[in-house]
Amino acid sequence: MDDLMWNRGPIGGPFTLTNSNGQRRSSSEFRGKLMVIYFGYTSCPDVCPTDLMAIAQAIDALGADGGAVQPIFITIDPGRDTPEQLTRYAAAFHPRLIALTGSDDEIRSVATAFKVYYTVARDPRDGEVRVDHSGVIYLMGREGEYLGFMPPQTDPARLTEILRKQLGK
Repeated sequence: MDDLMWNRGPIGGPFTLTNSNGQRRSSSEFRGKLMVIYFGYTSCPDVCPTDLMAIAQAIDALGADGGAVQPIFITIDPGRDTPEQLTRYAAAFHPRLIALTGSDDEIRSVATAFKVYYTVARDPRDGEVRVDHSGVIYLMGREGEYLGFMPPQTDPARLTEILRKQLGK
């Protein structure tokens, strides 16, 4: 967390993952736009949907300027988040939200680059899959550089304010 808060060491970096249509998508495709990146999973009961809705509302509040922001959702549960689920999930929040997946190793590599904490494990007591993760909203610049993060449950108005400031630079 210190790395994120104080911008110590590299955060993020180039990545290539697969969208819900099976196409490989590279972070370099979004050069020239701000990227708002969120790591989560489709069956998350609370934090993920709340944060993704806030991101969608902030982008919409920007009006025409919202087109300069690319929202990206990266699943941390690729074994259970099928392409069909990712398509439906992303569409439920924003028409431009791109949902990405990959192999376990690909997801772990990207998550590590972004300093994302997550664990997916089966509970030995009841056999249920449990997912624990950090709920950080990442803001990446027009050239893919790390600009900062917003904590979980950041208010849409605050997200809009932050995005508007970055768009003005």
